[in-house]
Amino acid sequence: MAGERGGRSVKRQAITLAEIAEHGNLVLAAWKAARGKRTRPSVARFLADFERQIARLAESIVHEQAPLGRSSSFSLYDPQQRTIHAACFADRVLQHAILNLAEPRFERMLVANAYACRPGKGVHAAVTAVQGGLRARPWFAQVDVDAYFPSIRHERLLALLARRFKGDGFFRLLQRILACGATGGPGVGLPIGSLCSQHFANAFLDSADRLLLAHRACGHLVRYMDHFFWACDSRDAAEESVGALAEHLQRERGLRLTPKICIGRSAQGTQFCGFRVRQGIVLASRRKLARFRAAMQRLAAADAAGLVSESELQRSADSALSTLYGCETRAFRRRLLSASGGFALS
Repeated sequence: MAGERGGRSVKRQAITLAEIAEHGNLVLAAWKAARGKRTRPSVARFLADFERQIARLAESIVHEQAPLGRSSSFSLYDPQQRTIHAACFADRVLQHAILNLAEPRFERMLVANAYACRPGKGVHAAVTAVQGGLRARPWFAQVDVDAYFPSIRHERLLALLARRFKGDGFFRLLQRILACGATGGPGVGLPIGSLCSQHFANAFLDSADRLLLAHRACGHLVRYMDHFFWACDSRDAAEESVGALAEHLQRERGLRLTPKICIGRSAQGTQFCGFRVRQGIVLASRRKLARFRAAMQRLAAADAAGLVSESELQRSADSALSTLYGCETRAFRRRLLSASGGFALS
């Protein structure tokens, strides 16, 4: 997938508020937003009065009163603190309605080397691609963008989107969504956890992908949101490309890299998205193993206390086990099985 070429004129997609508010589009959006969450009180209330809620949302879109702008937030520590913002259900339906129309254009914007939040991609495909890069060239570079989501400037993002989309009402809607979610001060920052944020943040770094892909001594680029990996022919090429990326991000996007820049020999392997990636094997990180062990201990305690049914226990254990998918953990799970007296999955 080559993506849209940054240097040539691209026909913009027109999106109107009437299209977003169209009944069938909102019904599909509500179905997507409710998937797996129907028992949550806010979702259940919306679904219990479905047609009236859909009509109310459609009216607010057309009359430029959406979004509601209500959200809740909570913090995760994995390993650093991240604040997750959960929009109210009506605003989540609105964002799905927008992406029903806009997602195909976002997909065409991106090169194949971007793996986050995309159909047919994901973290496991990214890790496999990183391993391919380690096998292909003797050196690699790996960098992250510093405080990425809180640092995205709205005017730069909107200018980027204006080269792919058009519609005055649509852009006023986007401006209101961005203003409600500003996390770095007025006009700055995207909320982590928002559906639109994922697509906006992916698109915002597309030019950086193309910069690295054009570098002759580099290849096998892998980007997972703001985490970059690429393989290089030499250490000099790695250092040069890191410098070029840092300069581009500062000039074009108002961003900077974290001080922790990793340039190393491919034979040594690297850590990427919670996996220890080597040329011949993929292992789980120590943090990922610790989280799995803690999950198994919680389930064992719940089982001993009779707090969960056998089917609930199996579903929870399968969910915990899925976090280890794609890496070699058999020896670890056998040790855990032995220590737990047979509860942990083998």
